[in-house]
Amino acid sequence: MKPSPPVAVSGMGGLCATGLDLESALGSLFEKKPSPVPPSKFSNLFSGSYPVFEVDDSFWRPKNFATDPVSRSVRLALTAVAEALENAGLPLVALAGRSAGVCIGSNAAGAVGNAELLRNTTSPPPYLTPAQRFSMSSPAMGIAREYGIRGPLQTVVTACSAGGDAIGLAASWVRSGFCDIAIAGGVDELYEITYNGFISLMNTDEGPCKPFDADRQGLNLGEGAAILVLESEESLRRRNKRPAGYVCGYGGASDAYHLTSPHPDGKGLRLAVEEALGSAGLAPDQIAFFNAHGTGTIDNDRLESRFFHRYFPGVPFLSTKGYTGHTLGAAGALEAAFTLGCLRRGKVPPSGGFETPDPDLPAHPVSEVTAVSGRYAVSQTLAFGGNNSVLVMGLDEDCA
Repeated sequence: MKPSPPVAVSGMGGLCATGLDLESALGSLFEKKPSPVPPSKFSNLFSGSYPVFEVDDSFWRPKNFATDPVSRSVRLALTAVAEALENAGLPLVALAGRSAGVCIGSNAAGAVGNAELLRNTTSPPPYLTPAQRFSMSSPAMGIAREYGIRGPLQTVVTACSAGGDAIGLAASWVRSGFCDIAIAGGVDELYEITYNGFISLMNTDEGPCKPFDADRQGLNLGEGAAILVLESEESLRRRNKRPAGYVCGYGGASDAYHLTSPHPDGKGLRLAVEEALGSAGLAPDQIAFFNAHGTGTIDNDRLESRFFHRYFPGVPFLSTKGYTGHTLGAAGALEAAFTLGCLRRGKVPPSGGFETPDPDLPAHPVSEVTAVSGRYAVSQTLAFGGNNSVLVMGLDEDCA
């Protein structure tokens, strides 16, 4: 595969249960482990306790935005976008017109969020058509409407890999000259339907999740959003702006195996990683660490451990879902931002929830703060339907 030019990341923003901005969220990974709590906005239809990682409602400051009414997912996305644009130092005038685009991944923010919005509205305004009601719960449309963006607009719905796929797609827009700036990432809020649905699949832990641990029982759901501002080199030069890092490679592949279970041999994951490294022009020994999908489910953690042992022996890896929960469509974007943030810090936190090594797993995640060196790291996301999304994040040589 011929390598593709890297695409600059000029700004990042995000929020989740560990923090209401990206810097706080990333810092908390090294300082404390939040505990999941019972959901506050809907009921558990099953016996037992299945806690979640909720975002505190104080994140939303509607005075900062004109868009209203909007769903919680749109609010989460707008909050992350505002931080990312401030971090990028981008004036709003740069976004108006067709030079900027929006590409957002989500698991169910549009469909389920629309149902929640209408159910919680006693009298929907009669002048709103069904399409308009739907658009009020679409994060991509909410961002474009808020900032007057008239360039390419895309919502990516590839289950839990959506956030990573959205970044990979948006990077191709910038690389090809389709737009100069792309607001890309993922968002998902907690929903009653997905919450009880995951419990019914019997892959949800009744306590805090423990990815890769011998006592893991399943995942905890979470919510959040993360946004990367992707920008062309020409646009950066005009603004005399140095990038925070780069999207160096992207790969996607399907297991073509099962609706909910990953391929036990990780065939799709291997293809996606090979494609991502090939598009970045990198060899396996140039990867500083992996941010694994690491859900805490039996099947996922087994296949990822075997994958790292076989193809990347000795390369550090971790899961951050023990801190954030599984944020579904936001996961790929949030973890890509964490990956770039850890590269910049030169260290990774302990893998959240991991305490007891599983003797059946050939490779184990880091259990303490670990120094890493190098310019490149991989963030990988696996999803229902057999989707595999892999991003290679990187730094300038003088930033490593």
